[in-house]
Amino acid sequence: MGKFIIECPNCGAPNQASDSFFSKNIIKCKCGHLINVKKDIMKSMTCPHCKNVVVCDQSLGTNAICPACKNKLMSDGDVNAMIKFHCPTCACELTADKNASSYTCPLCNTKIDVQEQIKKEEIKKNGLISVIKYEGESDALIWKHPLEDFNLGSQLIVHESQEAIFFKDGRALDTFGAGRHTLATSNIPLLKELYKLPSNNDEVFHSEIYFVNLATQMGIKWGTDSKVRMFDPVSGLHIEIGASGQFNIRVNNGRKLLLKLVGSSKGFNNNEIMGADYSLKETTGKFKALVITKVKSMLAKTIREHDINILEVDEHIEEISLILKNSINTVLDDYGLEMPEFYITSIMTPDDDPNFKKMKEQYAERYLLVQQERIKKAEAEAAQQRKIVEAQTTAQEEIIAAQARAEAYKIQAEAEAREMELKGFTYQQETQRQVATEAMRHQGNGGTAGDVTGVVNGMVGLGVGLGVMGEVVNSVKGAVNPAVDAGKTLGTTNEQTWECPNCHNKVTTPFCPQCGTKRPENVIDAWDCSCGQKGIMTPFCPICGKKRGE
Repeated sequence: MGKFIIECPNCGAPNQASDSFFSKNIIKCKCGHLINVKKDIMKSMTCPHCKNVVVCDQSLGTNAICPACKNKLMSDGDVNAMIKFHCPTCACELTADKNASSYTCPLCNTKIDVQEQIKKEEIKKNGLISVIKYEGESDALIWKHPLEDFNLGSQLIVHESQEAIFFKDGRALDTFGAGRHTLATSNIPLLKELYKLPSNNDEVFHSEIYFVNLATQMGIKWGTDSKVRMFDPVSGLHIEIGASGQFNIRVNNGRKLLLKLVGSSKGFNNNEIMGADYSLKETTGKFKALVITKVKSMLAKTIREHDINILEVDEHIEEISLILKNSINTVLDDYGLEMPEFYITSIMTPDDDPNFKKMKEQYAERYLLVQQERIKKAEAEAAQQRKIVEAQTTAQEEIIAAQARAEAYKIQAEAEAREMELKGFTYQQETQRQVATEAMRHQGNGGTAGDVTGVVNGMVGLGVGLGVMGEVVNSVKGAVNPAVDAGKTLGTTNEQTWECPNCHNKVTTPFCPQCGTKRPENVIDAWDCSCGQKGIMTPFCPICGKKRGE
């Protein structure tokens, strides 16, 4: 506060004082009165008229006068917002704002919990408390009731998502869930067993009551206090990154949290989890070091083990957040806490780091190469697809052409069938006529019986029935036999037949038509045996054994 003006309680004259280390605690007024600065200081305030920092006895209410400008320091509204209480150490009467959380006694420098002291004085004035309920702040995970003396028959009210734990001599005893509970020896068996409880409801028993908030505390911020050095597995470079985000937390074991963390303190708020950097209140982060250490170690480890490209790390934030949450919860469980959700909202990359710039260049080059390969592959697949389409089109066109030819043949066949029907021919008669005509054509062109047989075989290959063929053969037999007889007339007799010594083919010409061998001079001419065997080329008949010439 520095220098301030204090009013002389004797004459009301203003006097300058100071609260520095070397200042005097006793100053002498002009009227000769010795002013005890600490004793007479009640509360400092700024005069709404002259803007001086003054100290006055606020118990005077609207009668408190500024020692500098002599105007009233407080209005009726200011007076109604004030409340009087006593210092628990020196018992001096103090005045403070009704909503103040703490106040330092100017006489003995005791830091006083205003709300707790007000409660105690009200109970002392009105008697023992009859209703015990939660009256702490909404962000408190654990809140200790300011009173420690209770009587049997008092009503304990526990809200939803809360539990109340009786605590005595460093031990967590009976626990109560949500609802209204009447304190009796039957529902506080541990207290009754370990401590002699009064049998009369008017008598008082001593115990501490802690209310545990089981609801999830949302949106607690976290962030790394320094860069995380890591090795990027993709590029092979060392870089530094940072991370920040939020998490939610809740109590899963009130007894464990109460014993390990709270102890004899008055409570535990969620702003004490990460500390003053993430809260408006000046508190120490009890879990700040734990969270930050886990994040820094597991973040680098997760990126390395999962081969995550730091340039694509945003795609894996949800996966990394889950791994970090599970790692932190293994430690928080020892304190009766758990994180149902843990979020990484931002990962800070070192854009000015030369290694990071080089990493981005390498990634860009690899990306272009991959894109080029993809384009080449797509073009090859497109070309292959075009070939397939063309082949399918050609096949389809051939099928259509074949169908068209078949349709044309069908129409032609129907027309020919109609024509034969009109002329009185049958299909069998027409086939005989065609075969005979073809045989006569071959015979007329110098064909042999073998040629005619070939014609017949060809007709069989075309699907002409055997019965039809028989009739055709009979009809052309007369035409074929003259051709055979004509062959004999031309000199192709059995006597001129000889066997080729090279390919053993029986021929009637001077040269073998198969291999071109000339007819030998001493070859035995073919002869006919009396047993009927003809064209014998050996000296004896292979059927009856007769010698040639006999």
